[in-house]
Amino acid sequence: MQTNLRGRDLIGDLDFSKEEVETVLDVAWSLKRKRALNEPHAYLRDKTLAMLFFFSSTRTRGSFEAGMAQLGGHAAFIESETTQIKHGDTPKEIGEIFGRYFDGIAIRHCDWAVGNAYINEVARYSRAPVFNMQCEIYHPFQCLADLMTIMEKKGRDLRKKRIVVSWAYASSYLKPISVPQSLILQMPRFGMDVVLAYPEEFRLMPEIEQQARDEAKKAGTSFEIVHDMDDGITGADIVYAKSWGPLLTTSDPAEGKRIQDSYKSWIMDERRMQLAKEDAIYMHPLPADRNVEITDEVIDGPHSVVYDEAENRLHAQKAVLALSMA
Repeated sequence: MQTNLRGRDLIGDLDFSKEEVETVLDVAWSLKRKRALNEPHAYLRDKTLAMLFFFSSTRTRGSFEAGMAQLGGHAAFIESETTQIKHGDTPKEIGEIFGRYFDGIAIRHCDWAVGNAYINEVARYSRAPVFNMQCEIYHPFQCLADLMTIMEKKGRDLRKKRIVVSWAYASSYLKPISVPQSLILQMPRFGMDVVLAYPEEFRLMPEIEQQARDEAKKAGTSFEIVHDMDDGITGADIVYAKSWGPLLTTSDPAEGKRIQDSYKSWIMDERRMQLAKEDAIYMHPLPADRNVEITDEVIDGPHSVVYDEAENRLHAQKAVLALSMA
Protein backbone atom coordinates (compact mmCIF):
# COMPACT_ATOMS: atom_id res chain seq x y z
CA MET A 1 0.00 0.00 0.00
CA GLN A 2 1.26 3.47 -0.95
CA THR A 3 0.61 6.17 1.63
CA ASN A 4 2.15 9.22 -0.05
CA LEU A 5 -0.98 10.70 -1.60
CA ARG A 6 -1.52 13.61 0.80
CA GLY A 7 -1.60 16.88 -1.13
CA ARG A 8 -1.44 15.17 -4.54
CA ASP A 9 -3.34 16.36 -7.62
CA LEU A 10 -5.31 13.91 -9.76
CA ILE A 11 -5.66 15.38 -13.25
CA GLY A 12 -4.58 12.61 -15.64
CA ASP A 13 -5.13 8.87 -15.25
CA LEU A 14 -1.42 8.11 -15.05
CA ASP A 15 -0.77 10.70 -12.31
CA PHE A 16 -1.16 7.86 -9.81
CA SER A 17 0.98 4.75 -10.19
CA LYS A 18 -0.63 1.32 -10.41
CA GLU A 19 0.23 0.74 -6.74
CA GLU A 20 -1.32 4.08 -5.79
CA VAL A 21 -4.49 3.21 -7.70
CA GLU A 22 -4.61 -0.09 -5.79
CA THR A 23 -4.37 1.91 -2.55
CA VAL A 24 -7.29 4.08 -3.68
CA LEU A 25 -9.36 0.97 -4.40
CA ASP A 26 -8.51 -0.60 -1.04
CA VAL A 27 -9.67 2.56 0.72
CA ALA A 28 -12.76 2.81 -1.52
CA TRP A 29 -13.89 -0.70 -0.54
CA SER A 30 -13.30 0.11 3.13
CA LEU A 31 -15.40 3.27 2.83
CA LYS A 32 -18.11 1.38 0.93
CA ARG A 33 -18.29 -1.15 3.77
CA LYS A 34 -18.49 1.61 6.35
CA ARG A 35 -21.32 3.30 4.46
CA ALA A 36 -23.20 -0.01 4.25
CA LEU A 37 -22.84 -0.50 8.02
CA ASN A 38 -23.62 3.15 8.78
CA GLU A 39 -20.25 3.54 10.47
CA PRO A 40 -19.05 7.16 10.83
CA HIS A 41 -15.96 7.97 8.76
CA ALA A 42 -15.49 11.73 9.10
CA TYR A 43 -11.87 11.76 7.96
CA LEU A 44 -12.26 15.26 6.44
CA ARG A 45 -14.02 17.02 9.31
CA ASP A 46 -13.97 20.81 8.77
CA LYS A 47 -12.35 20.40 5.34
CA THR A 48 -13.83 22.19 2.33
CA LEU A 49 -13.80 21.33 -1.38
CA ALA A 50 -14.47 23.84 -4.16
CA MET A 51 -16.35 22.24 -7.06
CA LEU A 52 -15.99 24.49 -10.11
CA PHE A 53 -18.19 23.45 -13.05
CA PHE A 54 -17.89 24.70 -16.62
CA PHE A 55 -19.90 21.67 -17.83
CA SER A 56 -23.20 20.39 -16.46
CA SER A 57 -23.38 17.27 -14.32
CA THR A 58 -25.65 14.84 -12.51
CA ARG A 59 -23.55 12.02 -11.05
CA THR A 60 -20.37 14.06 -10.67
CA ARG A 61 -21.94 16.84 -8.64
CA GLY A 62 -24.12 14.49 -6.60
CA SER A 63 -21.34 12.04 -5.75
CA PHE A 64 -18.78 14.68 -4.80
CA GLU A 65 -21.25 16.63 -2.65
CA ALA A 66 -22.52 13.50 -0.91
CA GLY A 67 -19.01 12.15 -0.51
CA MET A 68 -17.65 15.27 1.15
CA ALA A 69 -20.61 15.37 3.55
CA GLN A 70 -20.12 11.69 4.46
CA LEU A 71 -16.43 12.42 5.10
CA GLY A 72 -17.42 15.19 7.51
CA GLY A 73 -16.55 18.09 5.24
CA HIS A 74 -18.34 20.48 2.91
CA ALA A 75 -18.40 20.82 -0.89
CA ALA A 76 -19.15 24.21 -2.42
CA PHE A 77 -20.92 23.97 -5.79
CA ILE A 78 -19.71 26.80 -8.03
CA GLU A 79 -20.90 27.29 -11.61
CA SER A 80 -18.42 29.21 -13.72
CA GLU A 81 -21.23 31.39 -15.09
CA THR A 82 -22.01 32.67 -11.59
CA THR A 83 -18.41 33.77 -10.97
CA GLN A 84 -16.22 36.59 -12.26
CA ILE A 85 -14.25 34.18 -14.46
CA LYS A 86 -15.82 35.51 -17.64
CA HIS A 87 -15.04 39.06 -16.44
CA GLY A 88 -11.35 38.50 -15.83
CA ASP A 89 -10.54 35.97 -13.09
CA THR A 90 -7.65 33.94 -14.53
CA PRO A 91 -6.69 30.33 -13.76
CA LYS A 92 -3.79 31.72 -11.74
CA GLU A 93 -6.16 33.77 -9.60
CA ILE A 94 -8.53 30.84 -9.12
CA GLY A 95 -5.61 28.66 -8.05
CA GLU A 96 -4.05 31.23 -5.76
CA ILE A 97 -7.32 32.31 -4.11
CA PHE A 98 -9.36 29.11 -4.02
CA GLY A 99 -6.22 27.29 -2.93
CA ARG A 100 -6.24 29.51 0.16
CA TYR A 101 -10.00 29.38 0.79
CA PHE A 102 -10.42 25.63 0.28
CA ASP A 103 -8.59 22.41 1.15
CA GLY A 104 -9.12 21.04 -2.36
CA ILE A 105 -10.27 22.26 -5.76
CA ALA A 106 -12.25 20.03 -8.15
CA ILE A 107 -12.89 21.26 -11.70
CA ARG A 108 -15.01 20.00 -14.59
CA HIS A 109 -14.08 21.73 -17.87
CA CYS A 110 -14.61 19.83 -21.13
CA ASP A 111 -14.09 22.55 -23.76
CA TRP A 112 -11.90 21.20 -26.56
CA ALA A 113 -8.25 22.28 -26.28
CA VAL A 114 -9.12 24.41 -23.23
CA GLY A 115 -10.26 22.34 -20.25
CA ASN A 116 -7.17 20.29 -19.43
CA ALA A 117 -4.84 23.28 -19.81
CA TYR A 118 -7.11 25.31 -17.52
CA ILE A 119 -7.11 22.65 -14.79
CA ASN A 120 -3.33 22.29 -14.96
CA GLU A 121 -2.86 26.05 -14.78
CA VAL A 122 -5.04 26.25 -11.66
CA ALA A 123 -3.01 23.41 -10.13
CA ARG A 124 0.23 25.23 -10.89
CA TYR A 125 -0.79 28.08 -8.57
CA SER A 126 -2.86 26.25 -5.93
CA ARG A 127 -1.46 25.29 -2.55
CA ALA A 128 -4.36 22.80 -2.23
CA PRO A 129 -4.67 19.61 -4.33
CA VAL A 130 -6.58 19.91 -7.61
CA PHE A 131 -8.87 17.17 -8.94
CA ASN A 132 -10.10 16.69 -12.50
CA MET A 133 -13.83 15.99 -12.47
CA GLN A 134 -13.61 15.63 -16.28
CA CYS A 135 -11.84 17.49 -19.02
CA GLU A 136 -11.66 16.99 -22.78
CA ILE A 137 -8.77 14.52 -22.40
CA TYR A 138 -9.33 12.56 -19.17
CA HIS A 139 -12.10 11.44 -16.81
CA PRO A 140 -10.01 9.80 -14.06
CA PHE A 141 -12.67 9.47 -11.36
CA GLN A 142 -15.07 7.72 -13.72
CA CYS A 143 -12.28 5.35 -14.69
CA LEU A 144 -11.47 4.54 -11.05
CA ALA A 145 -15.14 3.71 -10.44
CA ASP A 146 -15.15 1.58 -13.60
CA LEU A 147 -12.08 -0.36 -12.47
CA MET A 148 -13.58 -0.85 -9.02
CA THR A 149 -16.79 -2.20 -10.57
CA ILE A 150 -14.96 -4.56 -12.92
CA MET A 151 -13.00 -6.01 -10.00
CA GLU A 152 -16.19 -6.49 -8.00
CA LYS A 153 -17.76 -8.41 -10.88
CA LYS A 154 -14.70 -10.22 -12.29
CA GLY A 155 -12.26 -10.51 -9.38
CA ARG A 156 -9.08 -8.68 -8.49
CA ASP A 157 -6.99 -10.69 -10.97
CA LEU A 158 -7.99 -9.28 -14.34
CA ARG A 159 -5.19 -10.78 -16.42
CA LYS A 160 -6.39 -11.77 -19.88
CA LYS A 161 -9.88 -10.40 -19.37
CA ARG A 162 -11.00 -8.77 -22.62
CA ILE A 163 -12.57 -5.32 -22.43
CA VAL A 164 -13.96 -3.67 -25.53
CA VAL A 165 -14.31 0.11 -25.47
CA SER A 166 -16.63 0.78 -28.37
CA TRP A 167 -18.12 3.87 -29.92
CA ALA A 168 -21.91 3.87 -30.15
CA TYR A 169 -24.27 6.26 -31.89
CA ALA A 170 -26.02 9.00 -29.92
CA SER A 171 -28.29 11.72 -31.22
CA SER A 172 -28.12 14.21 -28.34
CA TYR A 173 -24.76 16.00 -28.77
CA LEU A 174 -21.09 15.40 -29.63
CA LYS A 175 -19.85 13.92 -26.37
CA PRO A 176 -16.29 14.27 -25.03
CA ILE A 177 -13.66 11.64 -25.80
CA SER A 178 -12.31 11.62 -22.24
CA VAL A 179 -14.05 8.44 -21.02
CA PRO A 180 -12.66 6.10 -23.70
CA GLN A 181 -9.24 7.72 -23.41
CA SER A 182 -9.09 7.16 -19.66
CA LEU A 183 -10.22 3.56 -20.07
CA ILE A 184 -7.57 2.62 -22.62
CA LEU A 185 -4.85 4.17 -20.44
CA GLN A 186 -5.82 2.58 -17.12
CA MET A 187 -7.13 -0.88 -17.97
CA PRO A 188 -3.94 -2.35 -19.52
CA ARG A 189 -2.08 -1.66 -16.26
CA PHE A 190 -4.36 -4.19 -14.54
CA GLY A 191 -3.78 -6.99 -17.01
CA MET A 192 -6.75 -6.52 -19.32
CA ASP A 193 -6.57 -7.00 -23.08
CA VAL A 194 -8.10 -3.83 -24.50
CA VAL A 195 -9.95 -3.56 -27.80
CA LEU A 196 -10.90 -0.09 -29.01
CA ALA A 197 -13.65 -0.07 -31.65
CA TYR A 198 -14.77 2.99 -33.59
CA PRO A 199 -15.62 4.22 -37.09
CA GLU A 200 -12.62 5.80 -38.82
CA GLU A 201 -13.76 9.37 -38.11
CA PHE A 202 -13.99 8.79 -34.34
CA ARG A 203 -10.34 8.17 -33.55
CA LEU A 204 -8.90 9.23 -30.23
CA MET A 205 -5.83 11.40 -29.67
CA PRO A 206 -2.83 9.66 -31.30
CA GLU A 207 -0.63 10.30 -28.27
CA ILE A 208 -3.21 8.69 -25.96
CA GLU A 209 -3.53 5.65 -28.23
CA GLN A 210 0.29 5.36 -28.23
CA GLN A 211 0.38 5.63 -24.43
CA ALA A 212 -2.18 2.82 -24.28
CA ARG A 213 0.08 0.66 -26.47
CA ASP A 214 3.02 1.48 -24.21
CA GLU A 215 1.08 0.58 -21.05
CA ALA A 216 -0.08 -2.70 -22.62
CA LYS A 217 3.49 -3.57 -23.60
CA LYS A 218 4.75 -2.88 -20.08
CA ALA A 219 1.97 -5.00 -18.57
CA GLY A 220 2.30 -7.84 -21.07
CA THR A 221 -1.24 -7.35 -22.35
CA SER A 222 -2.65 -6.41 -25.74
CA PHE A 223 -4.14 -3.25 -27.19
CA GLU A 224 -5.79 -3.27 -30.58
CA ILE A 225 -7.99 -0.98 -32.63
CA VAL A 226 -10.78 -2.27 -34.86
CA HIS A 227 -13.36 -0.47 -36.97
CA ASP A 228 -16.22 -2.96 -36.70
CA MET A 229 -18.42 -2.99 -33.60
CA ASP A 230 -19.28 -6.68 -33.89
CA ASP A 231 -15.62 -7.67 -34.20
CA GLY A 232 -14.76 -5.66 -31.11
CA ILE A 233 -17.51 -7.12 -28.94
CA THR A 234 -17.07 -10.76 -29.96
CA GLY A 235 -15.66 -12.74 -27.02
CA ALA A 236 -15.51 -9.75 -24.66
CA ASP A 237 -15.68 -10.11 -20.87
CA ILE A 238 -16.53 -6.41 -20.44
CA VAL A 239 -18.48 -4.38 -22.99
CA TYR A 240 -18.16 -0.61 -22.57
CA ALA A 241 -20.11 0.92 -25.45
CA LYS A 242 -20.81 4.66 -25.47
CA SER A 243 -20.80 7.63 -27.79
CA TRP A 244 -18.18 10.32 -28.34
CA GLY A 245 -17.78 13.04 -30.94
CA PRO A 246 -15.54 13.01 -34.06
CA LEU A 247 -13.54 15.77 -32.44
CA LEU A 248 -10.22 14.95 -34.09
CA THR A 249 -11.90 14.86 -37.53
CA THR A 250 -13.79 18.15 -37.41
CA SER A 251 -14.34 21.07 -35.03
CA ASP A 252 -17.53 22.09 -36.83
CA PRO A 253 -20.59 20.93 -34.85
CA ALA A 254 -22.81 20.65 -37.93
CA GLU A 255 -20.27 18.53 -39.82
CA GLY A 256 -19.67 16.46 -36.70
CA LYS A 257 -23.39 15.79 -36.38
CA ARG A 258 -23.58 14.83 -40.06
CA ILE A 259 -20.75 12.32 -39.60
CA GLN A 260 -22.25 10.97 -36.39
CA ASP A 261 -25.67 10.50 -38.00
CA SER A 262 -24.15 8.33 -40.73
CA TYR A 263 -23.41 5.59 -38.18
CA LYS A 264 -26.83 5.00 -36.62
CA SER A 265 -26.32 1.26 -36.99
CA TRP A 266 -23.70 1.36 -34.19
CA ILE A 267 -26.32 0.75 -31.49
CA MET A 268 -25.64 -1.50 -28.50
CA ASP A 269 -28.46 -4.04 -28.69
CA GLU A 270 -29.18 -7.55 -27.48
CA ARG A 271 -27.86 -9.15 -30.68
CA ARG A 272 -24.48 -7.54 -30.07
CA MET A 273 -24.54 -8.36 -26.37
CA GLN A 274 -24.89 -12.01 -27.34
CA LEU A 275 -21.57 -11.77 -29.22
CA ALA A 276 -19.77 -11.25 -25.90
CA LYS A 277 -19.11 -14.02 -23.40
CA GLU A 278 -22.11 -15.50 -21.62
CA ASP A 279 -21.11 -13.87 -18.31
CA ALA A 280 -20.03 -10.55 -19.84
CA ILE A 281 -20.97 -7.29 -18.15
CA TYR A 282 -22.19 -4.13 -19.87
CA MET A 283 -20.96 -0.72 -18.67
CA HIS A 284 -21.81 2.90 -19.44
CA PRO A 285 -20.97 6.09 -17.48
CA LEU A 286 -24.45 7.57 -18.09
CA PRO A 287 -26.45 9.41 -19.23
CA ALA A 288 -27.22 7.20 -22.21
CA ASP A 289 -29.40 7.94 -25.23
CA ARG A 290 -31.85 5.11 -24.63
CA ASN A 291 -32.91 3.08 -27.68
CA VAL A 292 -30.53 5.15 -29.82
CA GLU A 293 -27.13 4.49 -28.27
CA ILE A 294 -28.19 1.48 -26.17
CA THR A 295 -31.45 -0.42 -26.07
CA ASP A 296 -33.53 -0.70 -22.91
CA GLU A 297 -33.16 -4.46 -23.24
CA VAL A 298 -29.41 -4.19 -22.65
CA ILE A 299 -29.10 -1.28 -20.23
CA ASP A 300 -31.87 -2.71 -18.02
CA GLY A 301 -30.91 -6.31 -18.68
CA PRO A 302 -29.02 -8.93 -16.66
CA HIS A 303 -25.59 -8.05 -18.08
CA SER A 304 -25.84 -4.36 -17.14
CA VAL A 305 -23.92 -3.06 -14.12
CA VAL A 306 -24.46 0.66 -14.81
CA TYR A 307 -26.03 1.46 -11.43
CA ASP A 308 -23.32 -0.32 -9.43
CA GLU A 309 -20.84 1.57 -11.61
CA ALA A 310 -22.56 4.89 -10.82
CA GLU A 311 -22.59 4.10 -7.09
CA ASN A 312 -18.89 3.38 -7.14
CA ARG A 313 -18.21 6.94 -8.28
CA LEU A 314 -19.09 7.92 -4.71
CA HIS A 315 -16.76 5.44 -3.02
CA ALA A 316 -13.78 5.87 -5.36
CA GLN A 317 -13.96 9.65 -5.14
CA LYS A 318 -14.22 9.59 -1.37
CA ALA A 319 -11.09 7.44 -1.26
CA VAL A 320 -9.06 9.92 -3.33
CA LEU A 321 -10.35 12.90 -1.31
CA ALA A 322 -9.62 11.20 2.02
CA LEU A 323 -6.11 10.20 0.94
CA SER A 324 -5.27 13.58 -0.65
CA MET A 325 -6.98 16.08 1.65
CA ALA A 326 -6.66 14.56 5.14
